[in-house]
Amino acid sequence: MHLLDQTFQKAIEVLRMNVTERGFSACSLAHDEDPGSNYRSVWARDSAMTLMWSLPLADPELTDCARRSLETILGAQSRDGHLPNYVDVATGEPQFGGIGNIAGIDSALWVVIAAWNYVRVTGDTAFARRHFDRLHRTMKWLRAHDSNNCGLLEVPEASDWTDLFPRSYNVLYDEVLWYRANVDFVELRTLNGRSVERYINRAARIRKLINDQFWPTPESLQPTAESFAKTQFTMGRARYLIAQITPFGFSWRCDVLGNIIASLYGVLSDERADRVRRFLRQVSIDDPHPVKVLYPAIHPGEPDWRDYFLVNLQNLPHHYHNGGIWPFVGGLWVRFLDRLGQHQHAEEALTRLAEVCRDGIERDWEFNEWAHGLTGRPMGKAYQAWSAASYVAAYLRFQGDTSIEVAEKGPDEIVQRRASGLSASVTDGSVDLDVQARPDGGSQAEADGSEGVREGVGE
Repeated sequence: MHLLDQTFQKAIEVLRMNVTERGFSACSLAHDEDPGSNYRSVWARDSAMTLMWSLPLADPELTDCARRSLETILGAQSRDGHLPNYVDVATGEPQFGGIGNIAGIDSALWVVIAAWNYVRVTGDTAFARRHFDRLHRTMKWLRAHDSNNCGLLEVPEASDWTDLFPRSYNVLYDEVLWYRANVDFVELRTLNGRSVERYINRAARIRKLINDQFWPTPESLQPTAESFAKTQFTMGRARYLIAQITPFGFSWRCDVLGNIIASLYGVLSDERADRVRRFLRQVSIDDPHPVKVLYPAIHPGEPDWRDYFLVNLQNLPHHYHNGGIWPFVGGLWVRFLDRLGQHQHAEEALTRLAEVCRDGIERDWEFNEWAHGLTGRPMGKAYQAWSAASYVAAYLRFQGDTSIEVAEKGPDEIVQRRASGLSASVTDGSVDLDVQARPDGGSQAEADGSEGVREGVGE
């Protein structure tokens, strides 16, 4: 059997290892030697990605597990819309904080995106109606993280999948997901007969802000309080979206996952996405395996270095989030290449991804969590659900299955505006968020508050 086909079959086996009564566990419980491990849980972030990427299989067992994953996380929602980081498989106890008691902002973003993708692929509209109020509460909770009403989320340090890593304030990866969550929530609202213009407007603005502020060019200088280009322009012409922006500076490093999903989720134009591709290929981001998640790695003594990188020795240079190789991002890289018409390079990347999924620490086909950025040796937990699921999605995309890909019809919020019969007056993202003046002299924010009560999600 060809390596790519064999890895595909093994990936499905690993997915079945992670099926539990509450949903997809982060790694195989039968092979996790640490009985106190929080990997023995349904993680909001991990399970959302796992369920989306396994849906094209149309496998009844895995699809049912996908639904249970979402219901487990949504069922543990707090009154104000906060979703847990994870829910323990054995006890059902939710945990809202991880290492250092830090909450994950991106978990909620992924759940909203996964909920719509589950409904879209399965046709389970009853799920969308049953959980709409919970998803709306989560969107309101997320919206509250735009604390200065600038359009982008203000994210605390280490509050996403890169826990124990120095990213904060306006973080590229989280802002891309914020865009996609608003686009996908439009579809959930449409299905439930709710108004959509506010969310379409918001998505348009988020996309514009990301492109204006995270992709610095000398021409992007603008005398506005919310533009950070006066500092950014010193970088010259960007070849990728920078990793973060704060009131005090910015990170010029390349967040590889953030840039990949910016293309796959419709934030970047094809021209900019291809520029990202060329840069990442030039720096060998997929050598020895796809892909290193940060370029370049942070070394001791550099301004971005933090002593907490030494916790569990995880974030040493070329380890974990500090330039380590993550197979789940590698699967997205394959899809990114294929989307841009790089079929030969996608096949090469898929082969390298299959090799790292095969080459386990103790035995073959471990689908480990991550690998060393220089040696390519597998590290982390074995039989990781999202590593297996991402390979499945990459393999199916390479075979021509685009069922879980974003439609390539131009910016999604513009397509949605036209489909909803709305005017095209704010498709450039210039709308003033949720405080747009209304003809009656009130504000859209006031109208939003009353809608929240009507929908049963107000205080």
